[in-house]
Amino acid sequence: MDDLWRQVFQYARRYDLFAPDAVVVAGVSGGPDSVCLLHVLRRLAPELGLRLHVAHLNHGLRGAEADADAAFVAALAAGWDVPCTIGRADVVALAEDAGLSPEEAARLARYRFLADVAEAVGATTITVGHNADDQAETVLMHFLRGSGVAGLRGMLPRTLLTEYRGAGGHGWERISEWSGSGEKDAAELGSVTLSPRHPVTLSPLWLVRPLLVAPRGAIETYCREHGLQSRFDRSNEDTTFFRNRLRHELLPILAGYNPAIREVLAHTAEALAGDYDVLRAEVAAAWARVCRGGFVSAASSDLSTAQTRPCVEFDLAAWRGLPLGLQRATIREAIRRLRHNLRNINWEHVETAVWLAREGGTGQSATLAAGLELRLGYSTLRIAAEGAAWSVDAPQVSEPLLLNAPGVTIIGGGWTVAVKLLHRSAGDEPSGSPIPAEASSPEREWCGITANPDPWTAYLDADAVGPELTLRPRAPGDRFQPQGLGGHNTKLNEFMINAKTPRDARSGWPLLVGRAGIAWVCGLRLDERAAVRDETREVWHVQLSRQVDK
Repeated sequence: MDDLWRQVFQYARRYDLFAPDAVVVAGVSGGPDSVCLLHVLRRLAPELGLRLHVAHLNHGLRGAEADADAAFVAALAAGWDVPCTIGRADVVALAEDAGLSPEEAARLARYRFLADVAEAVGATTITVGHNADDQAETVLMHFLRGSGVAGLRGMLPRTLLTEYRGAGGHGWERISEWSGSGEKDAAELGSVTLSPRHPVTLSPLWLVRPLLVAPRGAIETYCREHGLQSRFDRSNEDTTFFRNRLRHELLPILAGYNPAIREVLAHTAEALAGDYDVLRAEVAAAWARVCRGGFVSAASSDLSTAQTRPCVEFDLAAWRGLPLGLQRATIREAIRRLRHNLRNINWEHVETAVWLAREGGTGQSATLAAGLELRLGYSTLRIAAEGAAWSVDAPQVSEPLLLNAPGVTIIGGGWTVAVKLLHRSAGDEPSGSPIPAEASSPEREWCGITANPDPWTAYLDADAVGPELTLRPRAPGDRFQPQGLGGHNTKLNEFMINAKTPRDARSGWPLLVGRAGIAWVCGLRLDERAAVRDETREVWHVQLSRQVDK
């Protein structure tokens, strides 16, 4: 048997592309790749026990040429005694409705059509004619657009396609389906409707690419040797399409630096695919450690909807304990789970969110992709839709509460306030409490007020604040002097908005009040007048804490 046939046979066995006695839908465009694929599959069918069904989608973009392509595929399938389904889609309308490029809309239409045909004929496998050169172009395209390992591994030999990744739906017209000599023209066979609006969930549906092992040149040689005729698609020469510019302009330039650039890119994809499997195992293990309560699911299990999951919540301390690479990966995984149809996740969005989550404080938030938002709680890191109501992960008070000072006061929701009075000793250090090791001089003198790592712990000048400490919620007209602003008076509401305090938490956010008014917007900022100074002799040490449920 010839080299390409042998290569495809070994490749199919190595990656388990076809189950024994499988019904396989072959996507055939009429070009040399898909014609070669169908010819090879017919030769493999007895060896692997395959039952083939050809599918061709007319995208409605190239007028009479596209109609001729459909007729060619219909005649080819009939001549080779393979049943065939020809479909038609209005790709222009799909692109306009979904806000996609014609190229992307055509891709979505094609795969949704193939999935519908597979369901209609009882197939569990779809096969398409992507080759090794297509793989090189895909890897380079993903690299130029900015991608992680998932994108740089390129197209996979075998991937699950049980859920559609697209927007909106248009009916695909099933023009013809037959098995036989092909004497009828496709236009004479009438039409029925296939629905593209639902995911195929009756059984696993696999997309396989047997020709990834073969370069384009080898495929063209195979077609010549076997006398295979094919169609020429002029759109493949149109360099307004990004992929075509890579193929006809950039790759020839890169070949001047390395004539084997296509092979190098294809081999890189194969190596990274193996590395990705290792990384995914690590991400899955990390996810299990940091995700609270598993993965919260919406009532609907229909993954074709735009918003299928309400939120992902991580344990903040556990997430911050992950290596940076796994922090990035878990954020990306959360976005992927919440926005299943999103193909490209912006690097800058993820990076900004990761560093906010690593270094930010309670209430701060960052915008992610596709209308998602990351927000920090007291002990959690949450990702959900922007503007969605957030369950408050911070202490809340509904009325003024006089604190036991010194002593412990329960404020509800599992939260308590512990107050201690620290005195400066003759040795110029506060007695009754060790100095935090991370505090540095002069901050070290009074327990590191500026360097204090816990946002829910504060050190206040006892003389300035007074002997009575009250915790109360926000009131209309509240103002204070945020520490570090030189005594500038600020509206509390504006400060909380700028600090990105969760909207749902602002009205009950705890304020520590003393003789001069607000002394501490708890967890966020001290008042300048309550801050400890060189001349301070006594300090209120106030700490809010909660028993965290695991």
